[in-house]
Amino acid sequence: MVKLALYVRLEAKPGKEQEVADFLRSGLPLVEEEPATVAWFGIQMGPSTFGIFDAFPDEAGREAHLSGKVAAALMAKAPDLLAEPPKIQKVDVLAAKLDEKLERSPV
Repeated sequence: MVKLALYVRLEAKPGKEQEVADFLRSGLPLVEEEPATVAWFGIQMGPSTFGIFDAFPDEAGREAHLSGKVAAALMAKAPDLLAEPPKIQKVDVLAAKLDEKLERSPV
């Protein structure tokens, strides 16, 4: 059951929008190695505004993700790609529907 999540807002530096999009796409295989990350989305909300939304069954899963490969890569690339540090918010999931029959996004 999904109980906790992270919402991370990312603002790309001018001219770095494609690199941020590519970075998010490249994160999917790394997140697939995390058994407690039950949902992960790399999203674009505007021309230079991106985000990550991911969900977990418990705090241990969320903390494992925060200390995982994608988080480390994001922090390493943030000064070059982002106009400001990532805004990481810990959130509680009040309701969720996950369809295990759906496969990963082909994007």
